[in-house]
Amino acid sequence: MKWKSMSFSDPASPSMEQMIMFHDHTMMVIMMITMMVMYIMTFIMMNKLTNLMIYQEQMIEMIWTILPAMFLILVALPSIRILYLIEEMSEPMITFKAIGHQWFWSYEYSDMKKIEFDSYMKPLNLKSIRILETDNRMTLPMKTKIRMITTSSDVIHSWTIQSLGVKIDSMPGRMNQGSMYLSRPGIYFGQCSEICGANHSFMPIMIESINLKSFIKWMKNY
Repeated sequence: MKWKSMSFSDPASPSMEQMIMFHDHTMMVIMMITMMVMYIMTFIMMNKLTNLMIYQEQMIEMIWTILPAMFLILVALPSIRILYLIEEMSEPMITFKAIGHQWFWSYEYSDMKKIEFDSYMKPLNLKSIRILETDNRMTLPMKTKIRMITTSSDVIHSWTIQSLGVKIDSMPGRMNQGSMYLSRPGIYFGQCSEICGANHSFMPIMIESINLKSFIKWMKNY
């Protein structure tokens, strides 16, 4: 197995790029903590001259109280920043709605033209990607601020695209919203990330990212 196959998928949005950077940052902090704790434990176990009274030393108490607080700050500050960036939504150009059903998704565009369609998983065949391709893919413009609204008609679902860093719960009787920004063209896949019933694994999400001119043409011809 190659190390590359164990890494994240290529990010297709600024928020996902920030999440990967935060993951690497947090892993470095965790490695520092692990090495420090292992060193201290090894030193205490191997050193026969350790004084038992040292464990009630005020200076040591202060050190192992301040150091964890500093490590928490190193993790918390970038985490809060990314949470703010994910939730930030200023003047979106396009809004679409995703509705979860057992077991498929339906989509609605209503900004420029009323477009509605259902998206089912494609039957298994040699030409399609297993359990990821759909008969009707969702089309969105790249390098455009997009707002998505999601809900459910029956049980709780979760609309998720890993490479975009988007995961929003679709709940019956409630509208949840999120933002997206596609950095480059391509086709991106996702799946429902909430266990919603017997066929939970058979309701994929498929997005095609195209330029704005092609998107307007697609809407006119739909």
